[in-house]
Amino acid sequence: MTRPAFYPSSQAATGSSSSVWEGYAYGFLGVLVFSLTLPMTRLAVAELEPLLVGLGRALVAAVPAVALLWLTRARRPNRQEWPGVILAAVGIVVGWPLASSFAMQTVPSSHGAVFNGLLPLSTAAFAALRSGERPSPAFWGWALVGAALVTAYALRQGHGTLALGDLWLLVAVVLGGMGYAEGARASRTLGGARTICWALAISAPVVAAPVGWMAAQANWPGAPVVLACAYLAFGSMFLGFFAWYRGLAVGGIARVGQVQLLQPFLTVVAAAMLFGESVETATFFFAAAVIVVIAGGRRAIVRTKK
Repeated sequence: MTRPAFYPSSQAATGSSSSVWEGYAYGFLGVLVFSLTLPMTRLAVAELEPLLVGLGRALVAAVPAVALLWLTRARRPNRQEWPGVILAAVGIVVGWPLASSFAMQTVPSSHGAVFNGLLPLSTAAFAALRSGERPSPAFWGWALVGAALVTAYALRQGHGTLALGDLWLLVAVVLGGMGYAEGARASRTLGGARTICWALAISAPVVAAPVGWMAAQANWPGAPVVLACAYLAFGSMFLGFFAWYRGLAVGGIARVGQVQLLQPFLTVVAAAMLFGESVETATFFFAAAVIVVIAGGRRAIVRTKK
């Protein structure tokens, strides 16, 4: 009998060439979805409070998530999987959306794309800490260079000072890396779809009251904002993670995580083409430099604890 895509693939344990390429394919699909997250968030916070945008997407996405868990009679996470699901909820269901929503109030999405270039490095660091790998001194060296590059870019954009949006973006990178790594760890046995569905389900009771109160106070936004919020809920918060977590679980966090190196460029291009943001040449230079740094950092994770 063919196993539906909702369940994890046994190929994850084999490490075969086919499973790696499957992981790359799913990972690239997830990155395509995520690349529009910052531009859509910037559009949404132009008319709505960032708290409502950040938490509201999680509550809306929880509706199909709970329905899918019920219709498929999905099992609950076991004792080993629950920590990963909970930390994924803290990191990518609540933390990253909130921090990035606050950031998009004061900085353009192309600016945020450069900061998000550090997400793969952040994900690798959390994966290393939780999976027993020992990051080499070279890895931490690349990490420091990457942090210095991003700081230099932020200082250049802010004429010598860091904007509040820059600090929110740094918080988003840390929380996002944790959520990606922990969710991927749980997905190895729980499955990518079930992992994000359970993360959304356990978050819903926490965010329901504040979202309901803020929604009652908000003015009805125009159609573009409504569509942006729908994309954030059903694309960025729900369907995108089906592909992303499955890709990480099947092909490996370190390998498939490299696909995310394309995200800064995709976000910058999308911001320019869809929303008319002006993107200076320096942004492309810093985005490329961050990608080079992350690629070097990836190769430095080579040792595993016995």
